[in-house]
Amino acid sequence: MSFRTFLKLVEIQTKIASLFPFVFATLYSLYRYETLNFTRLALMFISLLFFDMTTTAINNYMDYKKALDRDFRDLHNVIGIEAIPIGHVRMSIFLMITVAILAGILLTAQTGPVVLLLGILSFFVGIFYTYGPIPISRMPLGEILSGFMMGFVIIFISVYIHAPSMAVLSLKEGVLVLQMDLLELVSILLVSSPFIFFISNLMLANNLCDLEQDVLNDRFLLPYYLGIKVSLLVFRYSYFAAYLFIVLSVILKILPLFSLLSLISFPLVLNNIRLFEDRQIKGETFALSVQNLTFFSLGYIFTLVPGLFV
Repeated sequence: MSFRTFLKLVEIQTKIASLFPFVFATLYSLYRYETLNFTRLALMFISLLFFDMTTTAINNYMDYKKALDRDFRDLHNVIGIEAIPIGHVRMSIFLMITVAILAGILLTAQTGPVVLLLGILSFFVGIFYTYGPIPISRMPLGEILSGFMMGFVIIFISVYIHAPSMAVLSLKEGVLVLQMDLLELVSILLVSSPFIFFISNLMLANNLCDLEQDVLNDRFLLPYYLGIKVSLLVFRYSYFAAYLFIVLSVILKILPLFSLLSLISFPLVLNNIRLFEDRQIKGETFALSVQNLTFFSLGYIFTLVPGLFV
């Protein structure tokens, strides 16, 4: 398997969905706590990237193995299209998850059990998203879980590794005790909410485009149960909610005033919403949701930078 084919297997272009929250959380840590640990930052980046690539490879592998429609397997799945040997896919998955676990262990050694527990949760959701007798990817939970895990959990861990005093997990007289600064937890939830909505919509757009193909392969996801009309309403108003949370975070002085400048991406996002509502075709309009996440994230991240100096 060539390196170019490997990048297709792990869908490297989709890694922005996890890296944007990571970058935002890093800058937010610097803004709110005025601290940054570069060793932990590097370990978090390695574990995050390699695990994200692992879950994508597992997803493609399981879709290929469980496909009921031969055309889908051979013409729409990257393993079939590129004729990747199954042994190479399995070895790639094993090596990537090994790197992710080792980096996670080193990070846990520096930060404590909170990162360990959240890491285990992340690994569990990521692995069983497509693996097992009843994978999460075949239930109408993908949008919610992907948004929460990538939009909130990644940001929380990425902030926590620089300011671990916000949550302390300890064992006292046989009792597990969690002490947490609830104000900081709520603050992180508020600033991460836009990412939760944008990433959930990325998954929703994907599932809307694949609706017919998913039904053929016995995958009954959220758009199947909600219907296209209601799904598109959820799609539209989730974006609106994301921008409202930015305004709320600025009003509560969690984010700097400069963050309001990120609203400049709203007209472009609104235009893409309308285009997607007209046509839900994977090869034509799914990219609009990727554009939305990209333009929004860049604005949200860069408008946080001036707050570091004021």
